[in-house]
Amino acid sequence: MASLDRLIKEVCEANRALPAHGLVTLTWGNVSGCDRSEGLVVIKASGVAYEEMTAADIVIVDLEGNVVNGGGRPSTDTPTHLALYRAFEDIGGIVHTHSAWATAWAQAEREIPLLGTTHADLSAHPIPVSRPLEPEEVDEDYEGATGAALIEALAGRHPLEVPCALARGHGPFCWALTPTAAVEAAITLEEVARLALLTSLLDSQVAPLAAAVRDKHFMRKHGPGAYYGQP
Repeated sequence: MASLDRLIKEVCEANRALPAHGLVTLTWGNVSGCDRSEGLVVIKASGVAYEEMTAADIVIVDLEGNVVNGGGRPSTDTPTHLALYRAFEDIGGIVHTHSAWATAWAQAEREIPLLGTTHADLSAHPIPVSRPLEPEEVDEDYEGATGAALIEALAGRHPLEVPCALARGHGPFCWALTPTAAVEAAITLEEVARLALLTSLLDSQVAPLAAAVRDKHFMRKHGPGAYYGQP
C-alpha cells in the first residue's frame, strides 16, 4: 500500500496547487489519481477547502465508484473521473476546474483553436468541446454522461495527444500520467485559452498555426525523439 499512500499525498498536494495557480474559486474543482495496480482512485472529498486539505480529506473509491476508505463524500464529479479512467488506461491523474479562460470557451460551446506554439506544446489538435447532453442523460446520470461525452469528444485520439477537453457549458477536464502532470496540463490549458481568446479578439479571421510548426513543437516535447528539457 506504499504506492497508494504516495498517491494520496500527491493528490492532496495537487489539489492544494489549484488555488495557488489561480485555477479555482472557492471549492470549484478537484484532482484525482488512479492506482492501476490496486484498481483504486483517490479524489478530494466534496466541498473541502483546498488550503486546509489533509490526507483525511481524500476519499478512496474503486473504479465502479464504491467507497473503499474515507469518512467524507467524494467529489460530485467522481463519476466523470471514473468514466475517463475506465476509458483511458494510460492516464493516472485528472484535474477538473472552472478556471475563467478555459471555462469561457466551454460556455461559448466552442473548441479552442490551435493558433500558436504554446498550444502545440500541449496538443497538436484543437481542444475539443463535448456534445450537448440529452435531457434524459442529465436526469439519469449527469456526471457519468459528462464523462462519456468527453470521451466521445476525443474522437478516438490518444488521451496523451489530446490531454484536455471542455465539458460543454461546464468547464475543462485535463488528464496525464500523474496528478502532478495533470495540474501542469490544466495550468497550460488556461494560458492557451487566454491567448486564443485574445488572439481572436485581435483578428477574428486568424488562421491556425502552420502544420509544420505545430507538429515540430508537439513532437519535440512529446514525440519519441523529444529533446525538450533535460534527459
